[in-house]
Amino acid sequence: MTRSPIPLPESFLARPIAHRALHDVAAGRPENSRAAIHAAIDAGYGIEVDLQLSKDAQAMVFHDYDLRRLTGETGPIQQRTSVELGGVELSYGNEGIPTFAEVLQIVSGRVPLLVEMKDQDGAMGPRTGPLEQAVASALAGYEGDVAVMSFNPHSVATLGELDPGFALGLTTEAFLEKDNPLLPAATRRYLRDIPDFDRVNASFISHDIHDLRSPAVAKLKAKGVPILCWTVKSKASEVEARKIAHNITFEGYVA
Repeated sequence: MTRSPIPLPESFLARPIAHRALHDVAAGRPENSRAAIHAAIDAGYGIEVDLQLSKDAQAMVFHDYDLRRLTGETGPIQQRTSVELGGVELSYGNEGIPTFAEVLQIVSGRVPLLVEMKDQDGAMGPRTGPLEQAVASALAGYEGDVAVMSFNPHSVATLGELDPGFALGLTTEAFLEKDNPLLPAATRRYLRDIPDFDRVNASFISHDIHDLRSPAVAKLKAKGVPILCWTVKSKASEVEARKIAHNITFEGYVA
């Protein structure tokens, strides 16, 4: 039996969403850090975080595949255990990389939580499973408003097969070659039209602000699909984005 998509909770449209939490390195709050999460909660914003997989199959709140940009260490995050990653200090802060389970305990339903699973296949393909299982396990019993998305439709479909009980969405963009140099041209052409929306039981998208006038976005919006967007970096850009998007993910200014 085909399940109906779970609607995106209204709370995701009621307040701006802090991209990778309310980060500010000048204030000692790196992206996706506990400090940035606490700051977003205190300010009443929704929170967006990213997930990568550890060597011991735990969901870690971290954006990149490699440790280099965000820490003083190098190498793929998947080559470290969750305990080891907890001891890797984030640059411009004084804390290690948090697990998703710990972040859920911090948020505890106080604000809506938008979760992006980073592609683990490497080419938006079907090699999925461990991260999606870790996400479903961590969220079992969580009572706050949460929604999970990914650029990789296979990842969203895999999570949906676990019957997680929360809204699923697709992170979307124009998939230009300059932004996705490792993706085959055929894959980029396919993904930019958002053809998997219904197949993966999605109920929303989060689309690149620079491509909000895409015909694929217009088609979904006309069907009543909630449109979030990423990443708004100024009040002027927010005004323009809100002409199309129902809500924004922001950073670098006070939304």
